[in-house]
Amino acid sequence: MSVAEQWNAVGSNLPEGWARATMRLELPDRAAADEAAAMLGPAGPYRAAPTVILFTIARDGTAASPDSIARLLRRVHSGTLSLSGSQAAAEAPPAHEIPPLTTSFDRALAGLPADWSDLYAEIELLSTDYVERASVLCIQCNPRRDGTRAALRFRCARERGYGVAPEMARRCFERCDAEGIRGSVNVLRAISGSRPVATQGPVWLAGGRTI
Repeated sequence: MSVAEQWNAVGSNLPEGWARATMRLELPDRAAADEAAAMLGPAGPYRAAPTVILFTIARDGTAASPDSIARLLRRVHSGTLSLSGSQAAAEAPPAHEIPPLTTSFDRALAGLPADWSDLYAEIELLSTDYVERASVLCIQCNPRRDGTRAALRFRCARERGYGVAPEMARRCFERCDAEGIRGSVNVLRAISGSRPVATQGPVWLAGGRTI
């Protein structure tokens, strides 16, 4: 069974309502562990032993999402995947207690590896009524509407390359908070340690389109 298929089996057996899960990937030797760690880079893996890698999956944007992990594990050619631990989701707060966008953004960044360099993120708004005004207030993020959903997507670059600086993105969310626009910010994809040469940064493809 491939590592990706193992994740499908493990993921289907996680407790109902799980929010975060820590996975343990055991490789046959150190060379395979080095290769797997490189393939899983966006998930922020760390070594528990020379041939054992741990990484976290989350549904709330504080770590790599289940979908992104599934894609990354397709690139890992060998290993034994198992569940190291899981955490249940906290009870959803009432609508009036939904945190501001700045808080949501801060939490999303806190879940990334310390050396993250580029990310593709989404502002999921509570109502389509917010879309037009949020697009104006977040103009520096160069937001793009995601179909007919009440969601705007943008790229962010921490030090260099294509995308809004995180400080500027947060300033945009402060404007939205000031006008009572509510929603959440989620990281869809992230890259650590990119060093673009003669380019504006990494290129991502989604649905056959460059983003």
